Amino acid sequence: MSYQDHIGQTNKLIRSYNGTWDGIDAESVARMRLQNRFQTGLDIARYTAAIMRRDMAAYDADPANYTQSLGCWHGFIGQQKMISIKKHFGSTKRRYLYLSGWMVAALRSDFGPLPDQSMHEKTSVPALIEELYTFLRQADARELGMMFRELDKARESGNQVEEQRLTHAIDNYETHVVPIIADIDAGFGNAEATYLLAKKMIEAGACALQIENQVSDEKQCGHQDGKVTVPHEDFLAKVRACRYAFLELGVEDGIIVTRTDSLGAGLTKQIAFSKEPGDLGDQYNAFLDCDEVTDLNSINGDVIINRDGKLMKPKRLPSNLYQFREGTGADRCVLDCITSLQHGADLLWIETEKPHIEQIASMVDKIREVIPNAKLVYNNSPSFNWTLNFRQQVFDAWAEAGKDVSAYDRARLMSVDYDATDLAIEADEKIRTFQRDAAKRAGIFHHLITLPTYHTAALSTDNLAKEYFGDAGMLGYVLGVQRQEIRQGIACVKHQNMSGSDIGDDHKEYFAGEAALKAGGAHNTMNQFAA
Repeated sequence: MSYQDHIGQTNKLIRSYNGTWDGIDAESVARMRLQNRFQTGLDIARYTAAIMRRDMAAYDADPANYTQSLGCWHGFIGQQKMISIKKHFGSTKRRYLYLSGWMVAALRSDFGPLPDQSMHEKTSVPALIEELYTFLRQADARELGMMFRELDKARESGNQVEEQRLTHAIDNYETHVVPIIADIDAGFGNAEATYLLAKKMIEAGACALQIENQVSDEKQCGHQDGKVTVPHEDFLAKVRACRYAFLELGVEDGIIVTRTDSLGAGLTKQIAFSKEPGDLGDQYNAFLDCDEVTDLNSINGDVIINRDGKLMKPKRLPSNLYQFREGTGADRCVLDCITSLQHGADLLWIETEKPHIEQIASMVDKIREVIPNAKLVYNNSPSFNWTLNFRQQVFDAWAEAGKDVSAYDRARLMSVDYDATDLAIEADEKIRTFQRDAAKRAGIFHHLITLPTYHTAALSTDNLAKEYFGDAGMLGYVLGVQRQEIRQGIACVKHQNMSGSDIGDDHKEYFAGEAALKAGGAHNTMNQFAA
């Protein structure tokens, strides 16, 4: 509905109350409606799910249409990210938000900082989704409010061309609300617990849930040791629980991202149930590291399985966990991915130990032999030392090609001594094009960085503290922060406006007319930033 249609419809409604609503201004109502386009989280989930589905189809047609996101641990961080994207690129197209369970654990738990082991309150995840969308919706309200003020100025000056331009811009306004891929960890319990949490996350606005195949009570960060996976049927029950939650809430095209940690997980908590040779349970158990049993009297309280007509004892650790055969991680990843896609998943996530395109592609090629349009979400993780990894990849490629690498020490390639070398320059170029190249070669539809704003908050705070508490004093803030905000056009330099002060003034005028006591008068110090 256009801006003028909103006004006309509201005028008709006001007149129907025979003068008792004459104190209500139809245009003000229209503005408030446009500033609050999404009334519920489910409205957001349905809207953003459709965006992701269109983006997935566009990627299938051309892998240059990959998508990106950054992990955000607070609503303000997500809001400023999307404001920045709109400012620099003119559109939020193919840019999402990522909600990291790691950052929720480290930064948003009532217990204080925690490792990424599903020990934080499960309700903190949907709470952060709701917070992120509250801030994104406020960004819409703020930007539209400024457009409405400009429209009023154009009318007052009689500038009809500007009035028409602004009306057209309002009618075609692009929201800051974008898809969130939200981390539900391993489901925080059994399938019923997963379903209940999924509902809360979807009701808060999540259109995409990322769930991993680790055990809930032993869950580890994907870049730590000690990961324990579950049999496929256990995991698929949780995938179905997520789908039921989407369907119950009317988000019929909700997205499920299934993550496998099998590449780095050498343990399982249980032996899969198998009815017949070759079924899914049998395939899972085939990877178990076993010893053949020749004397049943030597077995005390152990489990025995039949493998190819032989009695085998899976190797069990003192922790009561079973171990897989070494070197089977990639094959288990491939089976995990194929099985997930065959049972309702939409996107895959393979957690790797390094950012190596050919390693990822070697698994995706096998998956695509069975499911040609298989697509990945990939963690461009800060847990990787990107500089060292890519310098070593270039070093190895040069050595394999017979190029002289005698000037380089492979073990010391992180050293600043190499920063200006040809090898470092080539490595940086490979990092720059990594997302584009991996999208084309390795089937990566969505690239994200899980923890970037955790690191940027630490870095920027360190820089400010060093200057402000040192000899620079106040100049440390002015030179390093405020002047940069002004020069770079950072919207929150006018922090009163960013926090909603002008929106509040508009509402006061709607409600009280000339009697409104507004904050944005001549003596508001934010006027110092008008230019």
